[in-house]
Amino acid sequence: MSFNTKNYKENGDKLIIGGTLELKDGATLIGFPKAENQENSVATTIADLKNDFNSLIENLKNSGLMESH
Repeated sequence: MSFNTKNYKENGDKLIIGGTLELKDGATLIGFPKAENQENSVATTIADLKNDFNSLIENLKNSGLMESH
């Protein structure tokens, strides 16, 4: 019987996760992009809400958390 592990190191500098990566409470991730903090919307019109939403999308793109076209 053979077994292929889903998680392994490749060339000593690359960790391959083929299974589930679970982060427990209190865990810290470093080196990942973060989006800028955005204040809660106080929009009172649909147009203002649209502008706030588009600002959120732009922040996600600028931080690298969403692909930009």
